[in-house]
Amino acid sequence: RYPGPIANLRHRLMAVPPDDHGDQRLLTHKLRVSGCDVDIERSYDTFGNVVLDLSLERVEDDVTFTSWAVVEREAAVNGTELAVVVAPDQRFLDPSRLTEPDEALRAVAGDLWLTGLQGAELADRIASTVYEHFEYRWGLTEVTTTAAEAWASGIGVCQDYAHCLLALCRLCELPARYVSGHVLGEGGTHAWVEVLVPHPSVEGSLCAVPIDPTHDRRAGLRYLTVAVGRDYCDVPP
Repeated sequence: RYPGPIANLRHRLMAVPPDDHGDQRLLTHKLRVSGCDVDIERSYDTFGNVVLDLSLERVEDDVTFTSWAVVEREAAVNGTELAVVVAPDQRFLDPSRLTEPDEALRAVAGDLWLTGLQGAELADRIASTVYEHFEYRWGLTEVTTTAAEAWASGIGVCQDYAHCLLALCRLCELPARYVSGHVLGEGGTHAWVEVLVPHPSVEGSLCAVPIDPTHDRRAGLRYLTVAVGRDYCDVPP
């Protein structure tokens, strides 16, 4: 909503799932924009996310965007995970704007490193550490809250859990990427992490292990990925 008529309005939406993401495929989607004429330009960012740039000539007082999609996911009949090949990307190993660690996070990572765990087992342990450290509460953090700030307060929401998991994984030399999406049946948006570990059968490649630190569990078939990046700054809806 706007306080009055607005001309030459620009919006960027990251609300459409990618064409393909691991075992997830986009079958079809529609975007409806109410109350005005609009031009839509579709493109992809450097992470492969779908980006919609909208140009609106004039909005009288409000505009509504409605995104509708049909997405398919699959799992092996025997319950084993499908290890999809992911190319290495240094950006998911380096600290980002919202995951830059401080001394407190480095100390936690040091203790986790001493466990001797590796790969997915280490990632699961880090996620449990984040889950046990936090109290889930709305309204006390913002989209600009860093992992260090969230860890210091011990209070936050899903994106704070995700940012701390990212920071600790990267400190433990586990590349990881932020995921923005939905958990079917729970409404709203959600954030989790994909930790990139060595692929079991393709030498030199990685596969993504999706972990939801807010619930201390692997992200299963009910999780719908919309976009991935280094942190929230790369994927605001």
